[in-house]
Amino acid sequence: MSNRAESLKRIMDESQRHYAAYVLFNQALADHLRIHSTDLQCVALLDLESGPVSTGEIARLTGLTPGSATRLVDRLEKAGLVERRPDPADRRRALVALAPSARERISAAWEQPGRAFTEVLDRYEDAELDVIADYLHRAAEVGRAQADRLSTEN
Repeated sequence: MSNRAESLKRIMDESQRHYAAYVLFNQALADHLRIHSTDLQCVALLDLESGPVSTGEIARLTGLTPGSATRLVDRLEKAGLVERRPDPADRRRALVALAPSARERISAAWEQPGRAFTEVLDRYEDAELDVIADYLHRAAEVGRAQADRLSTEN
């Protein structure tokens, strides 16, 4: 096997290990916060958004059906993690934003894991970090595209 083939196999193997470990970490963090892992993923995705989003956008981000996304938002609102706000462009519609207290709660839970992940990343040069960020971005795009493909084949 060539060096490139060996490297590609190692990357694929380590990607599977990374995914499995991250699923376990996500579940443990959700359990620690006493919320469902899907709820935690939604909160994390909302934290990345520049502003409030519609429930339809939450459905797209999470891969849930519109009805499931509405129930998810209901749970998150009841837990005090999100707030519904009137859409300034359409007062009949509500937008969903992360509640300020949720940011504090999630940030506190992320403090120790965040330091551990930062320690790993501190071992890399800036150019290497750029490659890692590029790979993660591209791999996430492929993952979303493949999830869309698989969901439409059913």
